[in-house]
Amino acid sequence: MRFSKILSVSVRWLFCFSILLQWSSCVRPVSSFEKLPPGKWRAVLLLDRAPVQKYGDDRDVVKKFDFDSELPFNFEVVYPEGDSMFQIVIYNAEEKIVVDDIEFGRDFATAKDTVLIHFPVFDSYIKAIYEDGVMEGEWVVNYRENYRIPFKAVHGQDFRFSNNSGASAMNVSGKWATVFSEGKEDAYKAVGEFVQQGDEVTGTFLTETGDFRYLEGQVIGKKLYLSVFDGAHAWLFIAKMMEDGTLSGIYRSGSHYTTDWNARRDDTAVLSDPYTLTRALDDKALQFSFMNTKMERVSLNDSAFEGKAKIVQLMGTWCPNCLDETRFLQEYFKNNPDQNLAWISLCFERYQDTLPSMAAIRRFEEKTGVNHTVLWAGNYAKTEASKALPQLNRIIAYPTLLFLDRQNRIVKIHTGFNGPATKEYAAFKDEFSKIIADLHTNH
Repeated sequence: MRFSKILSVSVRWLFCFSILLQWSSCVRPVSSFEKLPPGKWRAVLLLDRAPVQKYGDDRDVVKKFDFDSELPFNFEVVYPEGDSMFQIVIYNAEEKIVVDDIEFGRDFATAKDTVLIHFPVFDSYIKAIYEDGVMEGEWVVNYRENYRIPFKAVHGQDFRFSNNSGASAMNVSGKWATVFSEGKEDAYKAVGEFVQQGDEVTGTFLTETGDFRYLEGQVIGKKLYLSVFDGAHAWLFIAKMMEDGTLSGIYRSGSHYTTDWNARRDDTAVLSDPYTLTRALDDKALQFSFMNTKMERVSLNDSAFEGKAKIVQLMGTWCPNCLDETRFLQEYFKNNPDQNLAWISLCFERYQDTLPSMAAIRRFEEKTGVNHTVLWAGNYAKTEASKALPQLNRIIAYPTLLFLDRQNRIVKIHTGFNGPATKEYAAFKDEFSKIIADLHTNH
């Protein structure tokens, strides 16, 4: 009897201790920073392994390439002068992404030094154990169920795919007419724009819904490797140049999506006019009423917008192209303080429920410093977005820009956004300014 009582007390004590341990199993900040060395790092996301793919005519081609499932990117650990905590700067070609929402310290669950790298705007994070110049952990996307990709980074390495640079067996500089998922129901066209110097390649793909942002990679033999990681998207492209000079390869988006792509050189390759892809079903005034993050209902007919031309941006806080467009609009309004032009963003979020959606929008407002009207319009599914704005024939891309006159009638609609990573960005900025001038003059 006495033994059973002792056992019962011990069990209860162990249960309480385990609960206490769970409560305390978080990263506790420490003031010392020597354990995470500054300088260049090479990181990889370890995507799921897949079998070797086979393409083309079996008589001519047996295997184009071995499938590579490591998605590399580069970053730098920087300690700002006079600051004991560090920043991480992620590099994708010309793009530099500064990440300062970081925790570093001892994780009592593992008894190891641990770093938490938050990408708050995109609702994802990297959690990794650090030891002897190596970080190992996971990239986690909160809005996807149980979405985790193994992550590893090594200090002191600054190459992306391979550090054995040599003479290139091909040059991919120029424009490429591209098709993704060719022959399938979800096939779509793109235009590849690449610049190659030695064996290093930068560029992007333009599509009718937006660009693939800043891709960076390398030519190794007759294979092209490109990647990008920005906290929201992890994209990997692999291709081989065929005997006829075309490119044929695989595109991976994280660990959840894989498809093929094929491209041929074409300096005249273009996409459909982005002003023709979505249209208004009638010429009546646009109507909508949605909530802001203060839980106040805002209508297009409110007095704050009366007598003004308007830009209505359909977007998502999870969307890097939308962030690029937002930054463009911020710059435009800063340089052109126009009291007769209003900017309203309608956010279509990954979450179904109000609370997480509003939290995502608040983080977006805080991190970007926007000061215009931002509203939650519903779920990001394009069928749901179309229901929210029934005056449009369809919504095929985030972002989409609606240009409204003073009477709230839709004058123009621009679908997608090919931003600063593309050569078309300058032309878009010029066209945008002309449309705004026309709104003020003729409407």
